[in-house]
Amino acid sequence: MTLTQPLRLKGAPGSPYTRKMLAYMRYRHIAYELLIGDHTAMDLGLPKPKVDLLPTFYLPNEQGEIEAAVDSTPLIRRFEQAFEGRAAIPSNSVLGFINYLIEDYADEWLTKPMFHYRWYFDADAKKAGSILPLWRGLQMSREQHDRAAAFVSDRQISRLYVVGSNDVTAPVIEASYRRFLEIMDVIIEKQTFVLGSRPSSADFGIYAQLTQLAKFDPTPMTICLQDAPRVLAWTDVIDDLSGQAAPEDGWMPVDDVRDVLGPLLTEIGRVYVPALLANARALKAGDKMMQATIDGKPWEQPSFPYQGRCLAWINDEYQKLNEQDRARVNDILAGTGCEDMLQ
Repeated sequence: MTLTQPLRLKGAPGSPYTRKMLAYMRYRHIAYELLIGDHTAMDLGLPKPKVDLLPTFYLPNEQGEIEAAVDSTPLIRRFEQAFEGRAAIPSNSVLGFINYLIEDYADEWLTKPMFHYRWYFDADAKKAGSILPLWRGLQMSREQHDRAAAFVSDRQISRLYVVGSNDVTAPVIEASYRRFLEIMDVIIEKQTFVLGSRPSSADFGIYAQLTQLAKFDPTPMTICLQDAPRVLAWTDVIDDLSGQAAPEDGWMPVDDVRDVLGPLLTEIGRVYVPALLANARALKAGDKMMQATIDGKPWEQPSFPYQGRCLAWINDEYQKLNEQDRARVNDILAGTGCEDMLQ
């Protein structure tokens, strides 16, 4: 089904995935109309998504009927097909797979420190509880704001367990965030973007979480400013790449991936892969809770069917590779821990 511009979506600044898609569309020169606030979409008679997540795009299905879509990764792939020029997915299959893997890590693991820092620490929870409701309803009264702030804070703090955040796992999450900042700082010093001199969807996925970690929540923002100011500055740069060139030779050589991105891939294998595999085992056994050892410490959280699909989708992308490209991916991932999740 042909997509017409501007694309219409509902979102909010406190949603990393909203920020991911807005930055992506600015880079791709895709016109969009952003709806702020729940009532705006309702007033327009737009359909509700099956799961109320942000951003919500309102797009035609195969029958031409408008439906609500919410998952950023397949949305980007849909838009890559629908709109020409300035692609954010490398045409090289090996780079494409590495890009997919890093984007998935950003979407599904980096969101853990984002949620953890926001609701685990009092100063962060107080700020987020106050500001997040206003982003979805600027005209609310002071009394409405007070009630909304208390509701949002209480609800989100009570849901820390969902991403695995607790007193036992807090050191794992926080150490992973600090390592990520150190790794990202080194990458950016070598090249502006994850896969070279032009941005990919992995950049937008990482950027999305950093809009909160490095730019909004007080505790992780202070850590980023102290440990990796270059990463904080990079986040500002990624915000609007509409004027960024997209040279065809801007993708890094495949032969350089291991040297440049090896530490990041090792970090993915260190923390995200054990979580994915433990979740898959729990789902297969029908267990509501998944248990793992991550970075040498026990980890427990509810099992998630969606992350089970993430593991399957990564393997789908791997199986799409031809024999030669699969061998090159195997060489890149050997010893990182990422190879443990590939079938």
